Amino acid sequence: MHVIEANNLEGGYASHAIWRGANFSVGQGEFVAVLGSNGSGKTTLFRMLLGLAQPLGGSISVFGAAPRRGNPRIGYVPQRHPIDAETGIEALQLVWLGAEGNRWGIGTGGRAATEEAMAALRTVGAEDLAHRRLGMLSGGELQRVFLAEALVGKPDLLLLDEPLANLDMRRESDLVRLINDVVRARKVTVLLIAHNINPLLPVLDRVIYVANGRVATGAPAEVLTSASLTALYGAPIEVLKDSRGRIAIVGIDDTPHHDHGEDHAEGGHGHAHTDHAGHHHDEHGHCYHDHA
Repeated sequence: MHVIEANNLEGGYASHAIWRGANFSVGQGEFVAVLGSNGSGKTTLFRMLLGLAQPLGGSISVFGAAPRRGNPRIGYVPQRHPIDAETGIEALQLVWLGAEGNRWGIGTGGRAATEEAMAALRTVGAEDLAHRRLGMLSGGELQRVFLAEALVGKPDLLLLDEPLANLDMRRESDLVRLINDVVRARKVTVLLIAHNINPLLPVLDRVIYVANGRVATGAPAEVLTSASLTALYGAPIEVLKDSRGRIAIVGIDDTPHHDHGEDHAEGGHGHAHTDHAGHHHDEHGHCYHDHA
């Protein structure tokens, strides 16, 4: 049985479709990157998996059933996890709350929940952060703690919404290795939303690429090609690779465009280009992929 299965799936808001016609399945223990421009509907997919949004068309199943809110078999780290610099909550307390939240009743965990929380912190190499306040931790340290919080309930599916954002290259690579270790050791299925594919390339099993109202899925070598992405975007796209295997996805446009507009729910449509900073944008100014 597939962990996730989508058939002719259509996602969006109210009566407005962002993308449609998605057909894919994800198996146990697979590490999958979800890629695409800002506003293309990546988080919409996560909301459907969490039972927080309904498909506009088609169907999606998780563990062979319709998605439902509060499924204890799913661990989730949202894109925005605001932490006040003055907060007095310690890392262990946050993860402990995650352990308690997976129990029936109130206050039934106590020592057992504390031990589970420490075990989760140990799994992500953050045991030494247990008694440090969240407001004092770096971005990389916080991501480890949030990952521990998501893992403490021993989920079978992890949904990670841009955990690599705002990390430097070394911490990106460290976090990817850590997540991959968890995937392989526990046979947990992971869907990870990212803008920069390069730290993930060595460990990925599959890619779900959302663009231009459509969804392409497959192995990275199948999806991340000039031909595949040109077909997906409906515009000329080049996938360039350097001597170290890192890739840059570059759009070709005869007319330079430098308007960095606001994100739109429709996501990237039309032509794309690379600006002088090396970031790649569609004609609405969306950044759709970081370069290496």
